[in-house]
Amino acid sequence: MHDVEAIRVYPRALIDHSALRHNLAVVRRHAPVSRVWAVIKANGYGHGMVQIGSSLQSADGLAVARVEEALRLRRAGICAPILVLEGFLLGHELAAACEHRLELALHEPGQVSLLEQTALARPLRVWIKVDTGMHRLGFDPREVQAVLERLAGNPRVDGLPGLMTHLANADDTRDGLAQLQCERLRALDPAARYSLSIGNSAGILAFPASRMHWVRPGIMLYGASPLAGKTAAELGLRPVMSLQTRLVAVRFLRRGEAIGYGGTYVCPEDMKVGVAAVGYGDGYPRHAPTGTPVLIKGKRVPLVGRVSMDMISIDLRAVPDAAMGDPVTLWGQDLPVDEIAERAGTISYELLCHITARVRKVHMHAAEPQTLATPA
Repeated sequence: MHDVEAIRVYPRALIDHSALRHNLAVVRRHAPVSRVWAVIKANGYGHGMVQIGSSLQSADGLAVARVEEALRLRRAGICAPILVLEGFLLGHELAAACEHRLELALHEPGQVSLLEQTALARPLRVWIKVDTGMHRLGFDPREVQAVLERLAGNPRVDGLPGLMTHLANADDTRDGLAQLQCERLRALDPAARYSLSIGNSAGILAFPASRMHWVRPGIMLYGASPLAGKTAAELGLRPVMSLQTRLVAVRFLRRGEAIGYGGTYVCPEDMKVGVAAVGYGDGYPRHAPTGTPVLIKGKRVPLVGRVSMDMISIDLRAVPDAAMGDPVTLWGQDLPVDEIAERAGTISYELLCHITARVRKVHMHAAEPQTLATPA
């Protein structure tokens, strides 16, 4: 019998762990005195949470959104400190956090009450999330002192809590809110007693005031830009994911013939058109318009017509020697995911997180081939 994995090698996502570690080094260069929570929530931003977490254990800790994500890492044998950014909702999550030595964010009074009422085998390290301007989760700064006083007498809390906040507009370096948020959090700790955590990816790169005791990089670890008007390459970041597929057909269409659902693209002349095996069923954005680039034989060529569930059509006039089986890169090296996201009217975070289960992830830890070989 044939090995299905050997036959179906498209589409696939190559995950370059050397690029991941390079991007972590960029974080450390920008925030040399800060400790690093590497954010690997949402399945490692679509890259594979366990594999990414294993590669990033040189960070000072890992951060996830939910307790279940943290437990998955523990079940995989990852022993690094783990911070749960949304904390807990129910008592059994609190008990699991205690058992597996998780650190928890507290962002509303009900969590403090549940922590006071629950018997735990050992004290927990906790962080108070402060709403300094995001207005999503967190205690109002005026409430923080009372929360600190409640936690100070709680034997279930291990040492002093940390204080953390999340920057709302740090991607826009002209917006003054990020600096104001930093000042609001720092004002809560005039005696410098507590560990402070502010900087996300954009903050780390653009706002020195956010580089406190702990930073929490996310998207920059995966090689996408968190800053408006700045490319990942300009920031010294390398793409971790390369999404690739193959041409499964090459067609010769006549002038005036329409392509795909709705016939939204009409051939302006007799032309060669390729069909690549990727679509929104794989996580490629359905709303990517005609003109969105892909790479074939090192050249940028445009998508034409609508994205289907399993296929896209490509204008091959610039690569007349393209043939069935040739590799196609949807994003990666030389074709930033940020650019594809902008074309599709979204952000790189969404594209990376939306890669579906039928896309095979290939995790590369050393110098390995970066492209699909053309079949002999």
